[in-house]
Amino acid sequence: MHTHTVAVAPSLFVLALFELALLAAPSFAADDEALKKDLTAVIALQGLPCGEVVAVTVQAERDFAVTCKDANKYRVYLNDAGRVVVDKRK
Repeated sequence: MHTHTVAVAPSLFVLALFELALLAAPSFAADDEALKKDLTAVIALQGLPCGEVVAVTVQAERDFAVTCKDANKYRVYLNDAGRVVVDKRK
């Protein structure tokens, strides 16, 4: 399993994006599109391939299962230290 953790300097920016994504999670379809865009940005900032997030499943608070247009699948979540982590899923 490949794990990428955001470096300290850009982590504040990524954390802000992630927090915005969390606020959009329980909302309607327009907000669902915003969540997909935010998660696409988080994955891109990790330097991982995705292209565009096409599906998001909320697994728990601050924990998302993501499917990308290019068929890559990731788990995007905040770890216990408060850092955004992107794990590749099978």
